[in-house]
Amino acid sequence: MGADQQVMSQSPRVRFAPSPTGALHIGGARTALYNWLVARGSQGKLVLRIDDTDRERSTPENVAQILDALRWLELDWDEGPLSQAERAERHRARITELLDSGKAYPDTATAEEVRAFKRAHGNAGYRGEPRTGEGAAVRLRVPDEGETVVHDLIRGPVKFENRLTDDLVIARGDGTPLYNFAVAVDDAEMKITDVIRGDDHLSNTPKQLLVLGALGFEPPRYAHLPLLHGPDGKKLSKRHGAASVQELREAGYLPAAIRNYLALLGWGAEDDTTILPTSELVDRFSIDRVGRASAIFDERKLRWLNGRFMRDMPLEEYVDAAAAHLEREGHPEAAADPDRLRAACAIAQEKAQTLCELWPLVRFLFEPPVDDPKAWSKVMRDGAGPNLEAALGPLRSVEPFDAPNLERELGVLVERLGVKARDVYQPLRVAITGTTVSPGIFDSLAALGRDRAVERVEAALERLRAGADRP
Repeated sequence: MGADQQVMSQSPRVRFAPSPTGALHIGGARTALYNWLVARGSQGKLVLRIDDTDRERSTPENVAQILDALRWLELDWDEGPLSQAERAERHRARITELLDSGKAYPDTATAEEVRAFKRAHGNAGYRGEPRTGEGAAVRLRVPDEGETVVHDLIRGPVKFENRLTDDLVIARGDGTPLYNFAVAVDDAEMKITDVIRGDDHLSNTPKQLLVLGALGFEPPRYAHLPLLHGPDGKKLSKRHGAASVQELREAGYLPAAIRNYLALLGWGAEDDTTILPTSELVDRFSIDRVGRASAIFDERKLRWLNGRFMRDMPLEEYVDAAAAHLEREGHPEAAADPDRLRAACAIAQEKAQTLCELWPLVRFLFEPPVDDPKAWSKVMRDGAGPNLEAALGPLRSVEPFDAPNLERELGVLVERLGVKARDVYQPLRVAITGTTVSPGIFDSLAALGRDRAVERVEAALERLRAGADRP
């Protein structure tokens, strides 16, 4: 491959070709993102192809999950979704072409016969002769000598000895094509210029190159991405936390933050910038800066990055994202009250790192205080009652009832009582929310409003007077 083939073309045609056997895994999402960035950064085209030849495991439900995940991540495509299974006639036509040219042959060899051949030939690749009969598979002839070289844009040249490669089965006995044959034909006929996919496909690539060569097609350029591992160095799985895009969405992450984080798993900007809006990723991304080492997916780092994105969002966008998440998570009362939700988002934006963290922080604005016995027993003792009683005065009289005035008047109260600030503010927090964790106490009181704040403090005092340990 010449030097001019080692770099991405100005207008590449790339493809994302998931097999719909489950939800879109995080590794698959990164592959989709890298293809999308290459296409969008070079005025290229992204083809979405569903490699659904595994008819037992490929289901419409899984296809729908993949499309839903890509749309939520805001990764659009230019062509597709195209079904590989629906191209069966094209695959059969190419198999016939190879049979007619003598580059492929029917073979009834059993698995035991193949093993016996290998034992007799020093574990060399299986070589058969045309044998027709019931259940005859179709095999592609592989050269006895030389190498098949994968010119990988990330790894460099990777060589495979032809003598160790079996004559490839390209169609089963019932005539259905095998995966590597269908993929090679589809990539060629769809004029794919650059195949960007996971490292687990590297062993498939020489087989696909042999098919392309037999059919007379120029191969695309290949880039095999290092696989994702968890912080423990093992292949990424559910034990490391979220394993699919849907799980990340349910955990309250933002699409823009996920795109930013996934882009950095194996690739880095020249100046090691960490916070990159998608427009900047499009401008700066290049395959030649993807490393060879396995990348580590650490959900704690994603959570930190997501928090940065959430704090930097314009409030109206934050409210829209919160409304969609809360509606999906079964809190329609919050999404149905836009003014109160806006106030809730305004006071929690600096504190929540994911959308899932938002509801526990602002629930008190939409529901009565939660029952947290630990919070009550920890805070509502010693001088909590008298301090709450004293706080009722400023709460009833401060005007206007907003955070700056509440901070000033309650600060005066703390000085007058000669106590620490937490001796007043923590009982107030437990009284209005039921917990010891909330947005800032002055913001929380202001968002709750005078009437409800006073009502909740009075209810807490009544409980203290009754000596109850539970409401």
